[in-house]
Amino acid sequence: MSTSKKALFNWSSGKDSALALYKILQNPAYKIECLLTSVNQKFQRISMHGVRVELLEVQAKSIGIPLKILEIPEMPTMEVYENVMSEALIELKKEGISHSVFGDIFLEDLRKYREDQLAKLVFEGVFPIWKIPSHDLIQEFISLGFKTIVVCVNERYLDKSFVGRIIDQDFINDLPENVDVCGENGEFHTFAFDGPIFSEPINFEIGEIVYRKYEKPKTEDSSNSACDTNNETAFDYGFWYCDLISK
Repeated sequence: MSTSKKALFNWSSGKDSALALYKILQNPAYKIECLLTSVNQKFQRISMHGVRVELLEVQAKSIGIPLKILEIPEMPTMEVYENVMSEALIELKKEGISHSVFGDIFLEDLRKYREDQLAKLVFEGVFPIWKIPSHDLIQEFISLGFKTIVVCVNERYLDKSFVGRIIDQDFINDLPENVDVCGENGEFHTFAFDGPIFSEPINFEIGEIVYRKYEKPKTEDSSNSACDTNNETAFDYGFWYCDLISK
């Protein structure tokens, strides 16, 4: 009889999620029951990443794990975000799920926030790639055969030329010194489309590259810095997005 703990995986669609999922799937102590992804309700795209829901669904199908989508308002307050997340976790708890897995690497405040929120619902957080050096993670990611494309860059760190690029050694070499190679500080976001967790590659074509500037939240209470799974912070600057279209 299996003693594996039932867990959900907080899936962002990007490379850190892909590598963390790869690692947790090899750990017999856990059984991943579903992928949980926050989606912008208005635009039907993954929060911050800007990836269309259709591609997210194709991705989950290739992975072979059920997908649960959380629809979040475009600019939610922390209270709204936490209420939506809590409702989802309460339902999943009824299915015997007790653990929540994340692809976070080194942001201590974010981990503490996640663990504090989970503790309220008697959930435990699991962090398969925690404190592994970013340079080691990206090299492991590439060596395992994963492939990922940059779908969003924060203009505070990177210019338009980086969006729409496949992450390879040339991309890593081109990054400025102040940019984490995994984008852990929100410098860039990615969409993983091939690798050992997928039964087949995700087919897509590159669409329009667009620029969006977000208004800075009027008060601290309206900040949604923890409202996405890939750690973006305040919006007083713009982002370049590369639209991906399912083929």
